[in-house]
Amino acid sequence: MTHGMRTDTHTPYLDGDRSWRDNATRFALLPLRIFLGVTFIYAGLDKLTDSAFLKDSGSGSVGDLMRSVRDSSAIPAMVDMALKNPVGFGYAIAFGELAVGIGTLIGLLARIAALGGALISLSLWLTVSWASDPYYYGNDLAYLMAWLPLVLAGASVFSLDAALRARRRQRAGGYR
Repeated sequence: MTHGMRTDTHTPYLDGDRSWRDNATRFALLPLRIFLGVTFIYAGLDKLTDSAFLKDSGSGSVGDLMRSVRDSSAIPAMVDMALKNPVGFGYAIAFGELAVGIGTLIGLLARIAALGGALISLSLWLTVSWASDPYYYGNDLAYLMAWLPLVLAGASVFSLDAALRARRRQRAGGYR
């Protein structure tokens, strides 16, 4: 007599729970990907449409920003490179953010896009927000950390990368 104890090992509610957890795991990075993609697209467009930003000097210019953070940055030589051509640097950052954002949002070359986002965030952390005190007031470090899971995992769902992988598998005649 089992006194009401179940002896079978199949529990349907656990199978449903496992399926839910597997799906949640598959989609776990999607909100981060959407946030970072949209944010970097916005940041790039914001810079490209801000006539004050893309100037050598003046209020709100990339040149004045770089000059103001030079002495407090972790790597002043990096800021000096940007100061050789602040407008060119401003365009490079803006187009870089735009490319990273689009690649991340649509999931095209997602790991490379995320690596680009991480490098942009790292360079901004080491220059613009390095002097933030305490360090957690500087948002560039948080962005850098947010990019790292996408560098490692890529874009597994709702992405052009996943569609291209599926197409290659289909052409190869098998599913691995």
